Amino acid sequence: MRTSTRLALATVAALLLAAAPLRAAAPPKEGVSLTVYNQSFAVVKEVRTLKLPEKVSTIQFRDVAKRIDPTSVHFKSLTDPQGTTVLEQNYEFDLVSADKLLDKYIDRVIAVVTKDGRKYDGTLLSFDPNQLVIQGRGNLYMVQRPDNVQNIEFGKLPEGLLTRPTLVWQVETARPGDHLTQVTYQTTGLSWQADYSAVISADDTRMDLSGWVTLRNECGAGFKDAKLKLMAGDVRRVQPPVQRQVMLGANAAKSGAGGRGFQEKTFFEYHLYTLGRPTTVNENQVKQVELLTAAAVPVTKRYVFEPGGRYWHRRYGQSNTYKVNVFIEFKNAKAAKLGMPLPKGKVRVYKRDADDGDLEFVGEDQIDHTPKDEELKLYVGDAFDIVGEKTVTDRKQERRWRQETITIELRNHKDQAVTVLVREHLTRGGQWTVTAKSHPFKKIDVTTIEFALPVAANGKAQVTYTVDYRW
Repeated sequence: MRTSTRLALATVAALLLAAAPLRAAAPPKEGVSLTVYNQSFAVVKEVRTLKLPEKVSTIQFRDVAKRIDPTSVHFKSLTDPQGTTVLEQNYEFDLVSADKLLDKYIDRVIAVVTKDGRKYDGTLLSFDPNQLVIQGRGNLYMVQRPDNVQNIEFGKLPEGLLTRPTLVWQVETARPGDHLTQVTYQTTGLSWQADYSAVISADDTRMDLSGWVTLRNECGAGFKDAKLKLMAGDVRRVQPPVQRQVMLGANAAKSGAGGRGFQEKTFFEYHLYTLGRPTTVNENQVKQVELLTAAAVPVTKRYVFEPGGRYWHRRYGQSNTYKVNVFIEFKNAKAAKLGMPLPKGKVRVYKRDADDGDLEFVGEDQIDHTPKDEELKLYVGDAFDIVGEKTVTDRKQERRWRQETITIELRNHKDQAVTVLVREHLTRGGQWTVTAKSHPFKKIDVTTIEFALPVAANGKAQVTYTVDYRW
């Protein structure tokens, strides 16, 4: 075969392959998927088979969340998407209760059995919290309700009352019969947050970090064997839901270590975490699933003295001392054995007591959504044995000028030397110049300078500087 012929056949084959339709994706299966946002709402996606017996049918879709947003519902027939449309949709939430049932049975026959075994048959004329008024065949009965009625018998559940929230559709289809459908809606009451635990090493240079997702279901529905996704980020909503505090009756249920955990990926301007296995999210439940683990992450313990200003006169005996803050600093990078985008949440820090091996809580902080390769600084508490004191030792002032001389003394009562970062905020005027200093400083921003001051064990150290303000 000539080369030109082979090329022509290859070209035809390539064109035919390009024109062939792409392989159809696997058809959806019945089940439910949840995408939960850390703003106390979720998107529920359920695939379910529904019977559409006629060209225009009224369909009830039960077991939706009680806190559903009815305006967010989207219905789609996967069997005949082009020929099936929703003509009308209603959200029915008039759920059955004792008083609603009695109200529906006004002028209808009921039977009431009291605790002494007497039975009253007749037409219910009226009721209130204290009594029932029943017209019997020849008598009018007033039956006391509190602690007296043992049972009330009704004929059947009246129309218009439901045992659970229900979506009701009027659906038109060109293909009556069973339809595989997909229903999507938003609901409040489903939320998640990340919680982290960090165990600091004996020398305060490394930590073991674990992260857990805490999922709360207060939406009024349970979801069995759901595909679970978590969206991390600040998604804008025009009318965010009102946060409600609800006491939950269920205990936390932790995932087993053998299950497949979360897989993270970038999604739009957010991060999506998909659980690699189905999970059941019961109503009124708190569920915890492991998010990450990292061992021996390098950290730095930092002492920071950042005093505020005091301008009133102090009484004799009152000191001018301030707390020295303690920070645990680390970088969310692969080189530091991390590098996964961290959802916002609380970080609890522990340290092991060398005498008995017990973990003791030493502080906590809240982190925001943190991308990879960013630094985190956890403010965990204040140092007990390091004291800082700030004193304005001299001040001069004219009409548009002021000069201050500041002395900061740090006293270290520990048996080991420390280095304290002294951060000063120069905000007395529009322009400032440090005209004298005892130690070099680093300019952090337009109003902040920072000194790194070593302090010997059981010793003290001072930094002094003079600043001119002009405006």
